[in-house]
Amino acid sequence: MKSIGSISLLLLGALFLHAQNEHGPVEVANAVQQDVSPPLKGMQAFAPGQEGKRDKPLRPIPQKDIANNAPDGAVQTTVTGQTTNSVGLNFAGVGDGDYGFSDQFAPPDTNGVVGATQYVQWVNASFAVFDKASGVIAPGFPKAGNSPWVGFGGGCETNNDGDPILQYDKAAQRWILTQFSVATAPFLQCVAVSTTSDATGAYNRYAFSYGNVQFNDYPKLGVWPGTDSGAR
Repeated sequence: MKSIGSISLLLLGALFLHAQNEHGPVEVANAVQQDVSPPLKGMQAFAPGQEGKRDKPLRPIPQKDIANNAPDGAVQTTVTGQTTNSVGLNFAGVGDGDYGFSDQFAPPDTNGVVGATQYVQWVNASFAVFDKASGVIAPGFPKAGNSPWVGFGGGCETNNDGDPILQYDKAAQRWILTQFSVATAPFLQCVAVSTTSDATGAYNRYAFSYGNVQFNDYPKLGVWPGTDSGAR
């Protein structure tokens, strides 16, 4: 059994090295700042609808992309089958004119994720928490995207630059809210992880620095399932 285990370990090691050579090494960085927030339900960076008064990096469409614009050759042209769907609960999300929200950015960078009892949607510079069963918006929402970092200090608190990402870790029952801060240097990725399954509660807050030269445009975040067996 020891010899088989040794061979398996060597093979895994070889595969890992091959993956590293193909995709580059994994980079590990520590947060430059972290703390725990008060409950989000009582925090507000500034009034919804004022986002248009703040600066946000503009991303004009490159001329080469406009010139090369053509129909997608992979678009399906035939119907392969029908599915039966039942209409569930319908309610207004974070749309222009809903709940006092006014979006003045493009594209909207719309994110939405469903938790155990809540639905959270983030559109550019504002987000809201809804009851999943009734569709009722939580009191005090929509909130500005940088509201989770009120009192945190630095760019995460003062900048509301968007490119938001929402995730819900079903295994841990935790919400993850993140957006970048690039209006001022150093460029930061601001991350907030809920301390409970309640999206309106307190959050563990983190800031990760990307330096002063180049920011991480259109960042992505993934959550994968864990186990309660102690494996890491």
